[in-house]
Amino acid sequence: MSNPFVRIVEPLDPKQPLKKFFNLSKLEDVRYAHLPFSIRVLLEAAIRNCDEFLVKKGDVENILNWKVMQHKNVEVPFKPARVILQDFTGVPAVVDFAAMRDAVKKLGGDPEKINPICPADLVIDHSIQVDFNRQSDSLQKNQDLEFERNKERFEFLKWGSQAFKNLRIIPPGSGIIHQVNLEYLARVVMDQDGYYYPDSVVGTDSHTTMIDGLGVLGWGVGGIEAEAVMLGQPISMVLPEVVGYKLVGNPQPLVTSTDIVLTITKHLRQVGVVGKFVEFFGPGVAQLSIADRATIANMCPEYGATAAYFPVDDISIGYLIQTGRDKEKVMCTKRYLEAVGMLRDFKNSSQDPDFTQVVELDLHTVVPCCSGPKRPQDKVAVSDMKKDFESCLGAKQGFKGFQIAPDRHNSIVKFNFEGRDFELSHGSVVIAAITSCTNTSNPSVMLGAGLLAKKAVEAGLTVKPYIKTSLSPGSGVVTYYLRESGVMPYLSRLGFDVVGYGCMTCIGNSGPLPESVVEAITQGDLVAVGVLSGNRNFEGRVHPNTRANYLASPPLVIAYAIAGTVRIDFEKEPLGINASGKKIFLKDIWPTRNEIQAVERQFVIPGMFKEVYQKIETVNKSWNALDAPSDKLYTWNPKSTYIKSPPFFDGLTLALQTPKTIEDAYVLLSFGDSVTTDHISPAGNIARNSPAARYLTSRGLTPREFNSYGSRRGNDAVMARGTFANIRLVNKFIDKQGPQTIHFPSGEILDVFDAAERYKQAGHPLIVLAGKEYGAGSSRDWAAKGPFLLGVKAVLAESYERIHRSNLVGMGVIPLQYLPGEDAGTLGLTGRERYTIIIPEKLKPQMNVQIKLDTGKTFHAIMRFDTDVELTYFHNGGILNYMIRKMAS
Repeated sequence: MSNPFVRIVEPLDPKQPLKKFFNLSKLEDVRYAHLPFSIRVLLEAAIRNCDEFLVKKGDVENILNWKVMQHKNVEVPFKPARVILQDFTGVPAVVDFAAMRDAVKKLGGDPEKINPICPADLVIDHSIQVDFNRQSDSLQKNQDLEFERNKERFEFLKWGSQAFKNLRIIPPGSGIIHQVNLEYLARVVMDQDGYYYPDSVVGTDSHTTMIDGLGVLGWGVGGIEAEAVMLGQPISMVLPEVVGYKLVGNPQPLVTSTDIVLTITKHLRQVGVVGKFVEFFGPGVAQLSIADRATIANMCPEYGATAAYFPVDDISIGYLIQTGRDKEKVMCTKRYLEAVGMLRDFKNSSQDPDFTQVVELDLHTVVPCCSGPKRPQDKVAVSDMKKDFESCLGAKQGFKGFQIAPDRHNSIVKFNFEGRDFELSHGSVVIAAITSCTNTSNPSVMLGAGLLAKKAVEAGLTVKPYIKTSLSPGSGVVTYYLRESGVMPYLSRLGFDVVGYGCMTCIGNSGPLPESVVEAITQGDLVAVGVLSGNRNFEGRVHPNTRANYLASPPLVIAYAIAGTVRIDFEKEPLGINASGKKIFLKDIWPTRNEIQAVERQFVIPGMFKEVYQKIETVNKSWNALDAPSDKLYTWNPKSTYIKSPPFFDGLTLALQTPKTIEDAYVLLSFGDSVTTDHISPAGNIARNSPAARYLTSRGLTPREFNSYGSRRGNDAVMARGTFANIRLVNKFIDKQGPQTIHFPSGEILDVFDAAERYKQAGHPLIVLAGKEYGAGSSRDWAAKGPFLLGVKAVLAESYERIHRSNLVGMGVIPLQYLPGEDAGTLGLTGRERYTIIIPEKLKPQMNVQIKLDTGKTFHAIMRFDTDVELTYFHNGGILNYMIRKMAS
């Protein structure tokens, strides 16, 4: 290495004399000592993979002057050590790879150059649904149905694992991607290519940040960006600001990690951390287990940061041993981190770095809470839940309102279920799910839920039979310790049987509700409730019939299931009355922290991790039996409704096309704030009256065979029709929720896809208007691919969530941002105008461009191509086009 700021240090491990490591700077350099730990990892990766980095920029010396460099827009070419994918985002990635091989061959190149260069692990966790619950064989039935529905997709993925090098598939039924990463895949320190260096990862799922809790720098990117990384392209990013989040104090005895993360989520949303790193420090961090830290890091997308980093400390090292990692490798990891000054002592304030900004939380101030009814950042103390929900009922339609008339607040609908009479009202719980990587990775909250279930059953409490209860652990280890500790039978008695190992209810794979329940909700126009231990509760995500959805810890999920309603004050009202007529309150059955920790120490042991993970790639017999083709080029089946060669590369030539001015574009949709990727490209059920349903029906499928949008991401015909198909979409052109818009030339109200098709046939370009936080939520590449296929050339928004902006760039869709202090309102934009966006010949990052309206008005907006690399992608029509040209030439 020629870079003078990279030292090659001789072996740490005498048994492996070739194992050396890089170090950014002399350890005695005080400037290095004050760099945030997350930035050290970022820069180590940049220098290791890009020798000329910083030297060429002339910033080798200055980079260590952290406070100065934050404001100089230093561009960092970050090459992560690994990529992880899940099947909803992984299938379209492998589809793109297969299509790219075809395109490279057409252009005269070697198609096998399209191949992952770095290790890529794909975990199949998004396909299984809660079709069966409250039965001892629910798990097997759901897994059988998963294979029946998704056999074609799974065969395609198995082909991919054979056709591409460095691509490993973790079969369905193994667990949730982020928990498998935490417990098994993560290295913390890599020992490859003759060197030690920090582990780092990007993933095609926004909650990839969960791994930051273990000290592995990682975050979610769109599938498009991940594909480029897999092909050897660095992620070019401006050196981010780092917010130091100081934790002090000790949590109260009744508080869970879920309560802490929901408190932090609300706090950091208020602070404003979009596009920044958050790094946790302070003595309070030492009070948190790795599972607690992972829970906090997992919900990083919900507070908008790029990464939420916990540096490695002795507790991290202990976790590696607890989860069955090789002890010798763990000790080498520790020695390496000590040698480069990156083993953290959170109680030693002299190690505290310089941060852009510091905010603080006293853990003792955290109280039990939930978040909802429509956004993760809307925290509600459990003590206020009843009052808050009742105020939401009458509030104006919005994030905290349902606009129910006052005389209907106490409406009751009677119904019959399995021969018994029941009642539903506003606030009735109809879904209670212990689900998601966020909480099921954490033994303390899972065992807490099990102990609460045990006490509830012993006290004579039950859960009403019509409530859809479920338990979907993030890995087989969870089931192992729940069973060994003796709490599983009690969870089953309350209806929380294991229904599958996957994301399930958290991503909308909640399956159907009983017909009589749906009829009662519809008849009374009721605000029915889902309570889940997940990370997202956006409108229309969890289930079409639950208008209110609350995020809660696993013990609280059980508590609300027993109560049957969120209109309860746990401090004053009993959970229920047992057969003896005794009132049972939540405080009577809530397990103490000491009880939980005692069980955790006894039953969460290294042996169970080793036993589960040593057979993870071979344990699924259905997967092993799949017969996949072995050709290097994929043979597309024209009859398939799951896997289809996408049109992204049709007509692609080696020569670049000069970007042109967008002339007289119509506005397809006009939005307010917080439009999520779930609004843009839903993952859940395909509505029977939707354009996608009409397409599938025309291909001979029945509604039972529709499956979900998420499962059909390998088929662009379905996904284009599913773009902006969320039933809770709020388009300012329409006076009601729904996936429709006005086709302005005719004045007709049409489904969004049908309107876009009319515009396309007439040769009219399209744009989208939006408010703040456009594209919040999942790292969903189809939220950019779908609008691209509809003919959307640009989006004009007040602000963007980081991942979605990157995805738009990756597809060649221009992300435009209003100038500070301006928005549609201040500029008097109605969305009914036609827009001409002037694209200059010479472009530079974040330049202002002129926009002319057919009304004669002119204004400027920022073109959010943030780096020179992003401009290169734009000139190529997107990242994938760029990579094809690079490989073909």
